[in-house]
Amino acid sequence: MLNNKTILITGGTGSFGNYFTDYVLQHYKPKKIIIYSRDEFKQFNMRNRLMKYDSVMRYFIGDVRDQARMRRAFEGVDYVVHAAAMKQVPACEYNPNEAIKTNISGAVNVIETALDMGVKRVVALSTDKAVNPINLYGGTKLVSDKLFIAANAYSGLKETRFSIVRYGNVAGSRGSVIPFFRSLVDAGETELPITDFEMTRFWISLEQGVQLVIKALAESRGGETFIAKIPSFKITDLAKAILPSCTMKEVGIREGEKLHEVMITREDSLHTYEYEKHFVVYPHMSWWDDVKAAPVGKQVPRGFEYSSGSNDQWLSVENLQVLLPHILGH
Repeated sequence: MLNNKTILITGGTGSFGNYFTDYVLQHYKPKKIIIYSRDEFKQFNMRNRLMKYDSVMRYFIGDVRDQARMRRAFEGVDYVVHAAAMKQVPACEYNPNEAIKTNISGAVNVIETALDMGVKRVVALSTDKAVNPINLYGGTKLVSDKLFIAANAYSGLKETRFSIVRYGNVAGSRGSVIPFFRSLVDAGETELPITDFEMTRFWISLEQGVQLVIKALAESRGGETFIAKIPSFKITDLAKAILPSCTMKEVGIREGEKLHEVMITREDSLHTYEYEKHFVVYPHMSWWDDVKAAPVGKQVPRGFEYSSGSNDQWLSVENLQVLLPHILGH
């Protein structure tokens, strides 16, 4: 479906953008892939790494806060993957106005530009932190999610459709716990800090995240939230998998941090359907046509909650030890 298509990725030099680009180049024959981001040095590195694809790749220095620049970048674009965001919880707490400008105003700019320029599909990346948010980052992403869902009401007769893909911390991505633990071990530390001994997280790889985005691009009718069915793990088991002989020290949950990740709330269970490898939360809006877009999956039970703490799939220490080399690259 991506063959001979022009795809633009906001925040395209991040972990997701790099992997998504590699995956598309390896599995499809796109007309163009446009990387839209603020960091010229990251674009320089990405361009050098992908030099053999230079005829397909395009690099735009630009900010999602700048709608005029996006209008130029969105010309002739078929699909947009919106990955740009301020993601670091402490940075958002300390710089709330900046988080709002990027995560909320930036979302409005992406929506309006996509509508104006005739983009066919937009998939916005969301986060577990947007579910019952307890920090500013989660709050801004909740608003962003609502904006993208509501945007389908404004497309009218246009083909533009907006959907969301939600997942938690990607295994091995920048700022996540795996490279943090690994850096401590490489520095000779034998005691690893654990925020809470009961803490759990979902495990999703970059490849799984990319495949879910492509599924959303292919299948979305507009307004759905796609969520991967993935296993959970205990943070203490991850520490043992990285350094079996480690000792652990409980240091307390940081401000804005949750004990367990939640992807689907009990309230959303009324509109959530289960498929073989994912869930879909369908919009509960007046413009959603239940007849034309009738779900083919199985509706989850009323009161269902998809939480890393009550998941039915778990990774053991041994499972994690098998997976870690693929994440850490050695």
